[in-house]
This record gives sequence, C-alpha cells and structure tokens, in this order.
Amino acid sequence: MVPLKAVGAIRRMLYGSWSRDDDGTRIRGRACAARETMAVAMEQLKAFVGCTLYLIALINPMSKVFILSVMAKDVPPRELRSLVLRSSAVALAILLVFAIVGSPLLSAVFHVEIYSFQIVGGLVLFATGFKALSHGTFYEESDRKSLAEMAIVPLASPMIAGPATITAAMTFPAHYRLSVGIVALAMVVAVGGNLLIMLSARPIGTLLQRHNVMGALIRITGMIVATIAVQMVLTGVAAWHMRLPGMVRP
Repeated sequence: MVPLKAVGAIRRMLYGSWSRDDDGTRIRGRACAARETMAVAMEQLKAFVGCTLYLIALINPMSKVFILSVMAKDVPPRELRSLVLRSSAVALAILLVFAIVGSPLLSAVFHVEIYSFQIVGGLVLFATGFKALSHGTFYEESDRKSLAEMAIVPLASPMIAGPATITAAMTFPAHYRLSVGIVALAMVVAVGGNLLIMLSARPIGTLLQRHNVMGALIRITGMIVATIAVQMVLTGVAAWHMRLPGMVRP
C-alpha cells in the first residue's frame, strides 16, 4: 500500500499544487465575471432600447401617417411606396453622416458647440409640436410640392432627419455611453420602424379617420413632441451654463 501522503506528493508533482478551496475560488471568480458581463450587456441593451424609442419619438411616425394618408387620395400606391422608400433612405444617410462626423465637423469647421445645436433643434421641434397641438395638423396642404421634391423636403428632412434627430445622432453616443456603431444600429431600427408605419399609412389613416381619432391623436403626439423639445432646450441651456467661467463641472 502506498501511503496517502506519498500519493498527495506525487499528485502535486504531476499537476501542481491544488486544493478544493483554490478550485472553488476559481469557479466563484468565473461566476462573478459572468454576472458582471451579463450586467454590462443588460445595461447596453437597456440603453439601446431607450435610444431607439427616443429616436422614434423624435421622428414622430404619426405626422407621416397624416401626410401620406392625405396624399394617398391623389397618388398611386406604387409612386407613394417609392416616395416613402426614397425619403427613408435619404434621411437615414443624413443621420448616419451626422452621427459619425457631425460633432467634430461642427466644432472644428463651424466652431459650434453641441449645446447650441440642442437649443436650436429643440426650438424647431417645439414649433412643430405646438402647431400640431394647437391646429391638429403637422402639415398644410398648401405646402405640397412635387413627389420628387417631397421625398427630400419635407419628408426626408426635416420630418425624419430634422434638427432634433440630427442633434440626437450627435449626442446619443455620449449621453447613453454607447459606441457610434450601436447608435447607428438604433437609427436603422428607428428609421426602419418609421418606414413600416409610412408604408402602412393608407390603412392606418383610414382606420383612424373612420373612428374620428386622427385629430385627437395628432394633438396628443404634438404635446409629446413639444415636451421632448422643451427638454432638449433645457439640456442645451444646462450644458451651456456649465461651460461658463467659474462653474464647477460635475
């Protein structure tokens, strides 16, 4: 019989020093690292969802439903679909460009700070929301142009890629602590969701008008848009205030 001590010595020589406590510590360490990784992933997912929903609110699909449902009376479905696809592609391209190079372009070339863009974007967005809240419309029929023009102005910009969404594209990476790639993915999802609603504008508009809720829904949406606009202005003013001489930054 080989003594147990001799067996332990041989095992340590072959495999190195080992104990149940060391193995348990390693297992607990891996479990702790896995939990931390999962927590970070959940935070990233939460920020991504919040970023996407905020972008959808800024894009305001309801305003497109109203415009396209009015246009659907005079425009063939195929041309309307082409208009929607073209405007969404142009708007997404604008947002992606500003997300990637917008902030350095403003600061280096135009010497404009992000908070200035936030304030102006909020004011423009507030005017849009207030118009919907007070008049029950985002769009006046007298403003109508040719389909080719409408694909760019006003549908692509400013109604999808307007000052508010462009400001969000530039500030969301820092605000949500996400990479530009993740924010770009959120833009793709938000513009894609808006695209689906725009493609369904005819049946949605018919349904809302049949139940006489189009005007009420536009006013509610206008109030939400105006509220977001006020928050953008306040955020921009707060950022400007912190840049004043003598102010202590958090």
